[in-house]
Amino acid sequence: MSGDTEHDSLVMLRHDINNQLSNIQLCLSELKHEEGCQSEDCKFYIETIQTACKKIEALLQNPER
Repeated sequence: MSGDTEHDSLVMLRHDINNQLSNIQLCLSELKHEEGCQSEDCKFYIETIQTACKKIEALLQNPER
């Protein structure tokens, strides 16, 4: 695989992962406001997933880290 092709593949992969993270974050945001998800456990799980999404986003923005 040439350098340009590898770079292009990585850029596309980052883009695709970011798209999926956006979908997850949107769903979590909506779920957070659902009546059925008002327990402390549910809120904890949502916040944990949101934190993980933010960490993944940071890794994608700074892959050398």
